[in-house]
Amino acid sequence: MNAITILLPYKHFGSWVFDDASVGLVKEPFVAGIDTMIDALVKDIPDADKGFKLIFSATAFPGHGVKLEWRRSEAGGNWYYSAELNMEGWLCPALFKYFDQAPLELYGRFEALKHSR
Repeated sequence: MNAITILLPYKHFGSWVFDDASVGLVKEPFVAGIDTMIDALVKDIPDADKGFKLIFSATAFPGHGVKLEWRRSEAGGNWYYSAELNMEGWLCPALFKYFDQAPLELYGRFEALKHSR
């Protein structure tokens, strides 16, 4: 398992989703409050709905912009809280494609995609 993971979420039919062929996920949705957190975290990224870079880890890394704290498990997934946003959201069991168990903390950075010419 990598210490830091990069995903490229985008909007599909109005919902935040991501693809990760390395773990067999296609159009995996973010739901139950995590989608609302993403909306808040990408509000200043131009055209984020067409895609942005999400860098995340269970350990703090330089430049992380958000920290999520584990709250409880439910329905095979896990609820996390962001003090920065004062929001809670649920991460589905796809979390276990990246971690053996639900991390007590998750750190993330949201960036615009850099397009080559």
